[in-house]
Parts: sequence; structure tokens; C-alpha cells
Amino acid sequence: MERRKQRTRNKIRKGQVGCVRLSVFRSNKHIYAQVINDDKGSTVAAASSLEKDMRAKNGSDVDSALAVGKLVAERAIKAGVKDVIFDRGGYRFHGRVKALAEAAREAGLSF
Repeated sequence: MERRKQRTRNKIRKGQVGCVRLSVFRSNKHIYAQVINDDKGSTVAAASSLEKDMRAKNGSDVDSALAVGKLVAERAIKAGVKDVIFDRGGYRFHGRVKALAEAAREAGLSF
């Protein structure tokens, strides 16, 4: 798993320098997303299915991934970030990861 993550991040670094990335972490129970500025080493925006607004829903299904994707996109746009690079973190672009990405695109992020 660690080698897959590293391969993905190396491709991202070669692709565009100075751009922020939308990083996804998926556990069995929850899903997390962060917009990270690697040049400054800081997190611009973050959202997860563990937040109080999301706790009422089940944290491990596609519906919660859609909600997290929409929320992280809204927070990133509010912080002034519109263009990101999607970092799937070694996970397949399928299921919850795909749902999060599509929700972020619909909410206004471009990648």
C-alpha cells in the first residue's frame, strides 16, 4: 500500500509544481479529505465523516462520501482554492473515492 501511495504522489509532483492537492483517506468506517498546500506544508481545508454534522449518517457509505466531497470543496473555495490535483492515495478510483471526487467537482473544484 505504501509503495502505491508513493507512486501516486511522485506522479503528482512531476505533473504540476506549486499546485495544491486534494488528498483522500478511506478507512473501513469513515472517509477523510484534505486540501494540502505542499509548498507551504499546510492544510487549506479539511472534511471528514466524523464531524458532528455527518455523524447522524453512516460514515462508511457512498452517501457520506458525497457529503464529505461537497463540504471539502465548499471550504476550499471559501479559502480561495479552485484548482487542485486529486491524490487518491493508492486507492482505486472506484466506489467511495470516486463519489467524493465527483461531488467535489460538482461543488466547484476543478481537477
